[in-house]
Amino acid sequence: MYSWIYRHLPGPARVRIPLAVLLVLLAVTFLLLVVFPAVEPHLPATRVTVSD
Repeated sequence: MYSWIYRHLPGPARVRIPLAVLLVLLAVTFLLLVVFPAVEPHLPATRVTVSD
């Protein structure tokens, strides 16, 4: 998968590497800001009860 993405990026290696890093950063940002907050309420670990 990663090699397929790298091969389809335009330009020589000096252009592809920054583009690949940018794509990874965008994917991580999207996951942290959109996907994980949307999924978090549905996880069972959010219903923690502590009794004294």
